[in-house]
Amino acid sequence: MKILVVGAGATGGYFGAFLARAGEDVTFLVRPARAAALRARGLRVVGRDEEWVLTPRLVTADELDGPYDLVLLSVKSTGLDRAVEDIAPAVGPDTAVVPLLNGLAHIDVLNARFGGSAVLGGVAKVVTTLDDDGDIRRLAPLAHLAFGEQDGTVSPRVEKIRAVLDGAGIDAPVPERVITAMWHKWVFITTFGAVTSLMRGTVGDVYDAPGGPALGPAVLDEASAVAAAAGHPVPEAERAATLAVVSASGSPLVPSLYRDLVAGRPTEVEHLFGDLTARARALGVATPLLDLATLHLRIHQRRVTAPAEAGSGA
Repeated sequence: MKILVVGAGATGGYFGAFLARAGEDVTFLVRPARAAALRARGLRVVGRDEEWVLTPRLVTADELDGPYDLVLLSVKSTGLDRAVEDIAPAVGPDTAVVPLLNGLAHIDVLNARFGGSAVLGGVAKVVTTLDDDGDIRRLAPLAHLAFGEQDGTVSPRVEKIRAVLDGAGIDAPVPERVITAMWHKWVFITTFGAVTSLMRGTVGDVYDAPGGPALGPAVLDEASAVAAAAGHPVPEAERAATLAVVSASGSPLVPSLYRDLVAGRPTEVEHLFGDLTARARALGVATPLLDLATLHLRIHQRRVTAPAEAGSGA
């Protein structure tokens, strides 16, 4: 199977590295600066008592030519529009595109560009980050990649992709309804992001402060209510798992959105929070805490993007 991994960051780089290490035909589509770093240092996975390095096959957008069997799309939503145009030469009539973004808005974008028959749903759950050296650092044991057809059928191509992922040592479940699984991940990531971003602290910082233990359950109730109104209620076991993450004394955990926030970088506010709160309003669900988190992140977004916009217009 000819595989294109779009992005070699903490998520796409991690799963792509497993596939490449297993001997699969994997190419990473990266920006020139990331290509230079990877050629100099290699693609490294470190942490959790493991450390290994690969010499990845790389292409930049101007070098991409011809279709692939599988495209794993792992970019932040802020880079989605550009990525969609970049991968167009790689998407042929038999290509399967599996996006690993959080939220749901990207499915509409990809369906409009490539047709719904080309696009699968995908949910990545992995606790990794890029460290200062550009290495992929694994922070916790959780790592799986769920995917499936948008209509829930288990097609021959899904079975073939699952076999390839399994063969590479990747936990790759095929949920009964992948769109529902995407909703549930969306509930988790917005709850996690709102708790830490609103309070500007780790999970433990928030939970250990007076009044802090009440915040996680309250945000989760709001996000879960939106999912339920949309037809995707969150099972009690998944609610309990989310609460365990956001209600842990002393926990150092923060999501990547929080790391972007405190580093003064743009965040995925509109894709994750703006879209969810807009759906909440359309469904008649009140989300005051999620609305507050959205406003907080939008103000940050304006601050960090205004200098660039002003500079480009000068």
